[in-house]
Amino acid sequence: MTASAPGGTPATATETATYDRIGIGYRHVRRPDPRLAALIHQALAGARTVVNVGAGTGSYEPAGAEVTAVDPSRVMLEQHPGRRKVLAGAEELPFEDGAFDAAMAVMTVHHWPDLHRGLGELRRVSRRQVVFTWDPGHLPGLWLVEEYLPEIRQLEHARFTPLSTVVEALGAHTVVPFAVPHDFTDGFQIAYWRRPESYLDPVIRQASSTFAQLPPSVLEPAIARLRADLASGAWRRRHADLLDQESVDYGYRLLIAGDGESGTA
Repeated sequence: MTASAPGGTPATATETATYDRIGIGYRHVRRPDPRLAALIHQALAGARTVVNVGAGTGSYEPAGAEVTAVDPSRVMLEQHPGRRKVLAGAEELPFEDGAFDAAMAVMTVHHWPDLHRGLGELRRVSRRQVVFTWDPGHLPGLWLVEEYLPEIRQLEHARFTPLSTVVEALGAHTVVPFAVPHDFTDGFQIAYWRRPESYLDPVIRQASSTFAQLPPSVLEPAIARLRADLASGAWRRRHADLLDQESVDYGYRLLIAGDGESGTA
């Protein structure tokens, strides 16, 4: 593993500390989903060298490419199976201009203290950029937030930049919607929209940075209400329509910039 230069902003330290705390056992809950993997791999097709910024444990990296993993958390990188690993933040990538065919960033740009600088670095070091993120302005929202934990809305809107801003800063020519399947295997917050009992499991919650940042005084009463509503059948009565849906568009988008054909899917 290659270490980055010391320093960084307080926000970087905060995010790194969060992932150092939740990173142990992360891979067991955050298992790459093959449907999202297929979408990302299609966007990366033909790239021989790829830098994965905010790589974590290496989810969604294309098997046929030479991948360099970059992450500010040593705990996360230690779980990464690759050989090329660099401890660094997105805002200061220690690579030459155009060093990679493509750069990828999956559910990470909302953690970057300086979004524009980080996206600029992606564009500097690669000829194609593939970013998977979430649009905070999208409706409908997850029932867990609306009914049990409205505090998450404030937290997420403080972290996530409007999609239009990310598209513009990245210079994305293609925006691909991704509807989340009901059996999505990558256990980030939205994954269990049709499996509400999963939110009762502290191991599952621990693998989400959002839950990890909520104080027990907020989280525990909300989970207790959910547990009671599941036991009484109240949740299923309110959300009977969800139980028949195979997938829901909750605002997740794949952005593609740089070389390749333009268009919006």
